[in-house]
Amino acid sequence: MTDATANSPALPDRKHSGSLMEHTARTRRRNNAEKRFRAYGLAAIGIGLAALIVLLVSILSQGLPAFSQTFVTMKVYLDPAKLDKSGTRDIEQIKKVSTFGYAPLIRAAMQETMTANGIDPEKFGLSEKAAEEMISKEGAAQLRNFVIAHPDQIGQTVEFKFLADSRIDGYFKGRVSMASAKLDSNVSPAQLQLADALKKAGVLKVGFNWGFITNPDASENRPEAAGIGVAIIGSLYMMIIVLCLALPIGVAASIYLEEFAPQNWFTDLIEVNISNLAAVPSIVFGILGLAIFINWAGLPQSAPIVGGLVLTLMTLPTIIISTRASLKSVPPSIRDAALGVGASKMQSVFHHVLPLAMPGILTGTIIGLAQALGETAPLMLIGMVAFVREFPAAPPEGFFDPASALPVQVYNWTQRADPAFTERASGAIIVLLIFLLSMNFLAIILRRRFERRW
Repeated sequence: MTDATANSPALPDRKHSGSLMEHTARTRRRNNAEKRFRAYGLAAIGIGLAALIVLLVSILSQGLPAFSQTFVTMKVYLDPAKLDKSGTRDIEQIKKVSTFGYAPLIRAAMQETMTANGIDPEKFGLSEKAAEEMISKEGAAQLRNFVIAHPDQIGQTVEFKFLADSRIDGYFKGRVSMASAKLDSNVSPAQLQLADALKKAGVLKVGFNWGFITNPDASENRPEAAGIGVAIIGSLYMMIIVLCLALPIGVAASIYLEEFAPQNWFTDLIEVNISNLAAVPSIVFGILGLAIFINWAGLPQSAPIVGGLVLTLMTLPTIIISTRASLKSVPPSIRDAALGVGASKMQSVFHHVLPLAMPGILTGTIIGLAQALGETAPLMLIGMVAFVREFPAAPPEGFFDPASALPVQVYNWTQRADPAFTERASGAIIVLLIFLLSMNFLAIILRRRFERRW
């Protein structure tokens, strides 16, 4: 025994409080608090999942009918006396025949079809004109486009699938009923009864609506002909521009700031401003694009090039922040080892650090693109809310042609009165969600594919 231990005061005896397995009041309070915290977490997750399920069910229930369409199948005689009076099959002469010249052909085909199937519209209290109104106003334009594309078919009888009117289409989708038809000036209960008879005869059929994906937008009076074809191409063009500009600029800026830039007040100011730009509302970037790219640079409104440049400015901070985080995650020992064997600073970065950080860079880039794909406010400010019927040309000319975008198209359709546009807006949301989920799924695959462990 040493002097230190000999002279130290004796520790007071502590009474044994019981077994360690015995739960005291303090232990019970701690365990109850932990259980409550777990219950709160599970409740929060349950509420989030319930809200997500309600949202998805609402979108799917309203949007899935947009992918189906009611068609009227009829045999139409392409009368040369009305379509090619000269008989020369000159395409320029054929183009001079307007859609009004095709309306009598559709009316005659409708009458012949009902007669062939033993259906008399007068039994329903309808005239021939009322029966013709069951076909979309886009029908004449569809037939005219077919004749212009196939002038050799003039003089023949061709089977053609016309779009049914939006009210008739809504009747077979449950959007229109006999009761609502009595209050609707665009359709009558007698027309719905005639539609039932035509469907029973096989003239009316509901099928998949490819036109919703491939057609451009349509006017207020033709919701059944509206599609998202121009919006898909416009969004694709803008994503190409964002990818070609934001990825190299963002990665280069991140590499310089993280690996080569000196640590001083100027670089600190740059980093603070990059973080601030990531939190700026997207509509501010739209105002910036309107002032610089349109008013000052003179670029055309409603063009993918302007939308792509605005979305590039908005996406750059996200890509820079994610890329810098990926570069920081690479251990310093990788850099030290490369420099130790004689590599230069640039060689250590591009040969060792950058490949290891690539999964995070790709993930951040794809998430930034997905965020840009769903933006609406900046595109509205640069004029992409315009009604566009013509498809943009192939790149690079198509970057300067008028176009729309998927989120803007959704906004446009929700502002229109016809319920069929609301249905198509929900269908466009489904397409947009599929694109976003695909991009996020691709980010996960790339991260797993290129991920390396050290």
